[in-house]
Amino acid sequence: MEQENVNTVKYPASIDIKFAKVASTLALTKRELFIKMVEYFYRTKKDPGDINDELLKTALAKSHKAYTSFIKTQEQLLLIPMKESMDKMISNQKDIVKYFNEQVVNANKSILKGQQEQITRLQETEKLFVEAIENKEKLKASFLQILNGYIRNREELGAFKTREREELAETARKRVVNL
Repeated sequence: MEQENVNTVKYPASIDIKFAKVASTLALTKRELFIKMVEYFYRTKKDPGDINDELLKTALAKSHKAYTSFIKTQEQLLLIPMKESMDKMISNQKDIVKYFNEQVVNANKSILKGQQEQITRLQETEKLFVEAIENKEKLKASFLQILNGYIRNREELGAFKTREREELAETARKRVVNL
């Protein structure tokens, strides 16, 4: 480096220890670190005595206000209408589910009622069939009894008694009619 006009700054030994640590951490000489510190404070116009740095606070506050206003705008434009639409959609879906459930329950009740009526009719029809079959069997048995009685009596009469045969046939016919 060129030899410039050099000034001296005096400071306590405790500060010199801290200054040396910072310089070695940054891999700079004390003189280079001092020059960079002065340039930094000169360019940023920050007050080294103010640890809280009011300029930084002001910049953050402005950014915070900008973000807040942006979020409020987005909330008004997007979020609130989306929430209202979703609420309407949820309400409509609840109504659809309620209507569907009512329709399904009513349809199921109607189907169940129809099935019960069919079961009742089938049971009645089955009873009628059983009764008809039983009556048919009784009728067959009665008819066989009349027929067998007719055949037996006819055999007993012999060949020459026509008048008695006709009476026997007439009696058998009356019994069949009375079945």
